[in-house]
Amino acid sequence: MALHLDTDRIHQLLDDGFRDEVYPGAVWAIGDSHGTHASGTAGVLDPSQPDEPMRHDTVFDVASLTKILAVWSSIGTLVEDGKLQLDAELEDFWPEVRSYPLAPVTARHLLTHTAGVPLRANLKNLYGTDPQDVRDGVLHEALHRRPGEAVEYTDRAALILGYLTEHLSGQHLDAYATNRVWAPLGMSQTRFGPLPTEAALRCAPTEVDGSTGTHLRGTAHDFSARLLGGVCGIAGAFSVLDDLAVFLRYMLDPAHTTESPGFGADWVKESLQIHTKAMTPPRGLFWHPAPGTAHETEDIWVHYGFTGTGMWISPSKNRWAVLLTNKLYYTRDRGPLTLIRDRFRSLAFS
Repeated sequence: MALHLDTDRIHQLLDDGFRDEVYPGAVWAIGDSHGTHASGTAGVLDPSQPDEPMRHDTVFDVASLTKILAVWSSIGTLVEDGKLQLDAELEDFWPEVRSYPLAPVTARHLLTHTAGVPLRANLKNLYGTDPQDVRDGVLHEALHRRPGEAVEYTDRAALILGYLTEHLSGQHLDAYATNRVWAPLGMSQTRFGPLPTEAALRCAPTEVDGSTGTHLRGTAHDFSARLLGGVCGIAGAFSVLDDLAVFLRYMLDPAHTTESPGFGADWVKESLQIHTKAMTPPRGLFWHPAPGTAHETEDIWVHYGFTGTGMWISPSKNRWAVLLTNKLYYTRDRGPLTLIRDRFRSLAFS
């Protein structure tokens, strides 16, 4: 059954964002468990080349969507394989951390941002540039509050869960996510960077790199990801609209695929519900209720990426939506894009 969508208003909304220089360009799609029902583009790939329009197959640095595509999905496979229990303390199955402050933390704490680990910090300034030193430093770091005491978003949660995935699987995060999730789903254009030349040419540029004076294109914007060779739980993945549509469609209907990526309906159901009780802001497992919605009744979940990406899903409405932009080309100010995202979500799920 076709979705009833006001695509004219969506096109106008995103064209206005291009005109007002909220972003150079945008790509979007809306669908359900049966597939994609509407999609479109706005603007250009790179303002320095105004004759090159944004395209459906543009590659985006998805930034924090990496937390969903690589970490959340990989943790789901480990849970459903019986290799990880969400409420077991890390010290129970990760010998390395038994003498560390992280020992009493659980995977559920990390997935709900209630672990009490430190908040944003410059990894290079704290631990240097060697990836092993960074890993050791992050795992050794003292908690700044008791686990379960408060909801505080921190990139470190995803970084630690990425390391946990590698410990339990015996594979690097990029290999495990590719082998267990992306390849089985046919997400052939999703990968960690840096990108090969052909893919980089189709990549939407982001912020200016201070060392070269040029916009990053095919190399992760996130400094932590670059510091760690392009691969970490925080960010570093690149993807395209069609791959994200496949991922979200699978979340709504795992049964429609012939090859399972290793997590299924049970993990999705567990994740898309509130796990933080009366604490605010409310959190699922790495997903959170869309701002401006009543999570008790509207059931719309979202995850954003700092570069200007976002994806929404609603099992009760049997609907998903993706909006990809490279707003970081112009600014770090989130305000103008936040207004567009909220309006886009309202039109997509009305």
